[in-house]
Amino acid sequence: MFEALTSVRTAEQRMERSSNFELFAWLFMRVSGIILLVIALGHLFYMHFVVGVTNIDFALIAERWENPFWRIYDTFLLFFAFTHGTNGMRYIIDDYFRGGVRVTLKLLLYLLYFALMVMGTYVIVTFRV
Repeated sequence: MFEALTSVRTAEQRMERSSNFELFAWLFMRVSGIILLVIALGHLFYMHFVVGVTNIDFALIAERWENPFWRIYDTFLLFFAFTHGTNGMRYIIDDYFRGGVRVTLKLLLYLLYFALMVMGTYVIVTFRV
């Protein structure tokens, strides 16, 4: 029972089973964190200081999304935020869960990610007044 918890793999054993996916996931977290910092701070600055929180309503968003720049901007924000968060959650699941629980949680995470990305992208792309 405690074999899985106490077994320690050597670096060579870990390298034999490794793939480039984990390297790309690690690199994505660093790059997307920087991109998110710029995009999210830009979004917050524009919406809270330029527009003003009291002025945000349906009409403002409808007017804003008439410009393709803002749709692309919000799509990037959606993509990077959800993907960065999902990748972070995947790390947490890998660290704290084993066996079937890990597989189930990852499956639920990926289904939720896919559903939210489809819904968010659908709203941004098909939005009409």
